[in-house]
Amino acid sequence: MSWQAWTVAGLLAGAMALFVSEKLRYDVIGLLVLGVLLATRIVTPAEGLSGFSNEATVAIAAMFALNAGVVGTGGLDPVIGLLVRIKQPWMLMLAIMLLMAALGMFIKNTALVATFLPVCLTVCARTRTSPSRVLMPMSFAAQMGGVCTLIGTSSNLLTDSLARQEGLHGFGVFEFTKLGAILAVVGIAYMMTIGRWLLPTGGSARASEEAAQGKYVTELRVKAGSSLLGKALDELHLGEKYGVSVLELVRGEERMWSPQSQRLAEDDVLIVRGDWDRLGQFQYAAGLALQPGARATHWGGMARRVLVRAIVAPNTHLVGRTLAELDFRWTYQAMVLAIQRRGEVLRENIKHVRLDGGDTLLILVDEKDLHDLERVPGLVVLDERSETHESRRKAPIAIAILVGVITVSGLGLLPIVVAALLGCVLMALSGCFKYSNVYEVMDWKVIVLLGAVLPLGIAMQKTGLAQHMVDWGMAAVGGRDPLLALLMVYVLTAILTELMGHNPSVVIMIPISVSVGHAMHVDPTPFVVATAFAAATSFATPVGYPTNTMVYNAGGYRFTDFLKIGIPMIALFCAISMALIPRFWPFAP
Repeated sequence: MSWQAWTVAGLLAGAMALFVSEKLRYDVIGLLVLGVLLATRIVTPAEGLSGFSNEATVAIAAMFALNAGVVGTGGLDPVIGLLVRIKQPWMLMLAIMLLMAALGMFIKNTALVATFLPVCLTVCARTRTSPSRVLMPMSFAAQMGGVCTLIGTSSNLLTDSLARQEGLHGFGVFEFTKLGAILAVVGIAYMMTIGRWLLPTGGSARASEEAAQGKYVTELRVKAGSSLLGKALDELHLGEKYGVSVLELVRGEERMWSPQSQRLAEDDVLIVRGDWDRLGQFQYAAGLALQPGARATHWGGMARRVLVRAIVAPNTHLVGRTLAELDFRWTYQAMVLAIQRRGEVLRENIKHVRLDGGDTLLILVDEKDLHDLERVPGLVVLDERSETHESRRKAPIAIAILVGVITVSGLGLLPIVVAALLGCVLMALSGCFKYSNVYEVMDWKVIVLLGAVLPLGIAMQKTGLAQHMVDWGMAAVGGRDPLLALLMVYVLTAILTELMGHNPSVVIMIPISVSVGHAMHVDPTPFVVATAFAAATSFATPVGYPTNTMVYNAGGYRFTDFLKIGIPMIALFCAISMALIPRFWPFAP
């Protein structure tokens, strides 16, 4: 190989290592890759910047805006209204998967999960169903729906654009539907039978039930003569007597997060949570006083505040920034008490912790400011959710525009990128979203990543690295059976996706897939399709796909839960794909 090929190979290995380590944001990794390619003159400036003008990059950005219009106007509210009426846990699981699969064909699956996550937790609390029984199936079904259409997931749009760059004919909006629908039916059946028994059952049901009860929080000081003096909290049974729970005990400068064994002294401050009436009864019955530092807003002088949990959505402007940088308390009129990250609870110096996708924040906020907190882009409030949208009357317009974009592009009247851009203009002119809101909800990290990493595929082709990798792969599988080569492409893409994410794996694998097809002297299209499906269905890890990351903490899952449920599912999808891809997209052109 030439030095340029070795350089690209080293760059590829280094980028993969950085993606896996998560030491840098993936858009920064993409820019590093682009910088090296330009500095070494492996790609020209025109080739290096071509990713930012690529049709896939522009179309994905436009689809983000279209989704923001539909979700922001409350276009999904009627569906949510039907969901909250379900009482049976198994029916809830089935209904959520069917809804996610159907809506995921047209709505960005990350936005879908963010919209339905609080609703699912509320329904789980009402039916006393563990969220772990519902949230993982919801994430998986959103992925199953996304792979069914060209616009359902960003990696499908990227696959189409890269395939066209390689000289293939590309794909129609519904060309993936015939295989995607079969996989979705099989996947839902798997989750309702085998997967249902593999899902964890404990832990989160009680937590979700408690989260729905006693939502108000205030600070009460133990006065002289209080009936609580000298008694330990675990002896008082405050939950049984008054229906309140103590979240924290503050004694001087010391803050105690597990104070149940502590005997109360004068001037101790209890941070308590409960229903509003119960808190007032508890204050007077126990001889407590409102802490002077608490902000008073209503009767009795008690601060009417709400304790909520919220998840940091992946790939948003909150990721990578600290609470201090965001000036969270001043900007959002809320206080973050703790951060939960993959099972670990962080309480000390949390203002300097850099937020990551999937982090769960425990937030204290005035009730009057809760609606503003719910509208923060990139923050999914779990325990409370407003039932009204200011622009709900615009929902039919937003839905009609999205349907129009799908219809026009599906019939081939306009390219998908042109139809999506026109749809964005129509939504903006009709007031379906505010211009500032679009820029806030836009997943700029994905857009920058795509623009920066797409030239890597060009470099792999120019230096001959893609062909060398194909030659090594062909030698490993014998180089004669196209079905065996197809299996190799699918498995390799699935592994890369679990490690790096779906978009980077598509950028790396499409040039290889096309080269494999040419090396086998068959149509490369089946190999490109295998790459698309393997990349868009990531079930084995909580970090392989953004929707998995979002439900990881909320569902109380362990890493091994995804492995034991996801790996058999990936194997099942792989087997079905090997049987059907050559039928739907024959090797012989």
